[in-house]
Amino acid sequence: MALSTAKNQFFHLLQTTLNEPLGFREGNHYQAVGPTETPVTCLNVLHPNLYGRVLAYGNLGLGEGYMDNWFELENGSLETLLGTLLKGQLDKKIRGNWPLLARIAAYRLRHWQRGQWRNVQHHYDVGDDLFATFLDSSLTYSCGFAQTLSDDLEQLQQQKFDRICRKLALQPGETLLDIGCGYGGLVLHAATHFGVRATGITNSRHHCQTAQERIRQAGLEQQVTVRLDDFKAVREQFDKIVSVGMLEHVPPAQYGAYFGIIKKNLAPQGRGLVHFVGANAHANTHDPFIQRYIFPDSHQPRLSVVLNQVERNDLIIQDVENMIRHYGHTSRAWLQRFRAGQEQLRVAYSDSFLRMWEYYLACCVAGSDYSDGALYQVLFMNDYRMSFPLNRV
Repeated sequence: MALSTAKNQFFHLLQTTLNEPLGFREGNHYQAVGPTETPVTCLNVLHPNLYGRVLAYGNLGLGEGYMDNWFELENGSLETLLGTLLKGQLDKKIRGNWPLLARIAAYRLRHWQRGQWRNVQHHYDVGDDLFATFLDSSLTYSCGFAQTLSDDLEQLQQQKFDRICRKLALQPGETLLDIGCGYGGLVLHAATHFGVRATGITNSRHHCQTAQERIRQAGLEQQVTVRLDDFKAVREQFDKIVSVGMLEHVPPAQYGAYFGIIKKNLAPQGRGLVHFVGANAHANTHDPFIQRYIFPDSHQPRLSVVLNQVERNDLIIQDVENMIRHYGHTSRAWLQRFRAGQEQLRVAYSDSFLRMWEYYLACCVAGSDYSDGALYQVLFMNDYRMSFPLNRV
């Protein structure tokens, strides 16, 4: 397809789907696409093949175009651009427009056959310096909880820890297991503020070593343990079990084993909580950009799939909460910190790599506001006879 044809097809697609206008500048030429209002977001297109790349690969093509500096934002931001595209519901409208779908599908097929752009997984060695740039001091890489719109990242994560502990009704002297504990932020919080004896397991040697050092620094060696292990190897029984941001990385074929381990190791009067990024739709579609560059082979399970596993293991559902808007606050804080600290990372990372991470974090912000993604906390008990609180924590 000629460049002019690709551009025309791209603009036609946007014109028939967008609820808000976008501006495009190429040299001295400017064009607004969509409704007639003045666009808040304007792209400065630096490579004429950008239009075809996006037609062929959707968000993957747009993300790779940003990585390769094929466009810049003249006005607005990445997150406003992605939000505008998501609000337009392009995918749904394309699926309902068969002539348009056929033209785009044919164009994608030609470019896949030619292998014109990247079609392999790119792996990057990511160090703690990257995560320390945009995460809080506990290096917690999961959704926080906002009490107010002005809460900073430290507050978001500490409030998340506290709320999980209160949902579990932790009591002094109880035992807590954290499956996939990362750097140990939650187990340290639970031991310090709720007086439990906490055990964390992780399959990352580096996470384990760092968490153990933090435990020593806090003087909690007698109360908190973090060990390098697989969740299927857990044999002890615990009063409470929690898992935050782990389920997304468990293959669906192992969901039964995952919830079976929780059931087997949860005390008869125990409570458990699973916190995970999920799909709030009948179909679980994966974003190709995030799958290729950030979390290969990750999953966003549907709530029905998770609840089915909870029920199959005779666990009693106490509460289900969708916290996706809190993920928006969290990812905005990550993106803001990342942008503020980008310059210090340029010594170790390429411009393409940094633009990749910025694009990913912008996807998180836009997706939290306008996609069918979800952030679920599922709270359950091990006995029907246990008391239910009158109100959610």
